[in-house]
Amino acid sequence: MEDRNLTSKPQLLAWLLCDGVHIDPTSGKHTILGVFSNIIAKRFPVVHPHMVWFMTLTDVAAGSHKMKISMGLDPTNPKLLIERPFESQGPLVRINLINEIRNLTFERAGEYSILIEIDDEPLLATSLMVAS
Repeated sequence: MEDRNLTSKPQLLAWLLCDGVHIDPTSGKHTILGVFSNIIAKRFPVVHPHMVWFMTLTDVAAGSHKMKISMGLDPTNPKLLIERPFESQGPLVRINLINEIRNLTFERAGEYSILIEIDDEPLLATSLMVAS
């Protein structure tokens, strides 16, 4: 049998913007509340008071890791919104990360680029449309 490198890049199984996440204390199941994919505002700048960016990861090597989320109108220069450590028990374990964001300001309408990184490696580049 040939020797193979069995390490793999973390995989994103779920990425949701929502109003909240409830974790059942008995079962540990996550209930996702109020999923949305864009923001509509009557005037700008607008401040979104509270949202949750929920993600599920797999294939994350055992040990300590760092997750970062950046966002901006200029995809080449996004602003860091969240930087947080997390632990993985091994690549077969699914990891749910609940990222609460409060008072996020949108200066104007447009397509805001979002970049998610794990250990400084890009995992997902997506966008959030903010319109009037």
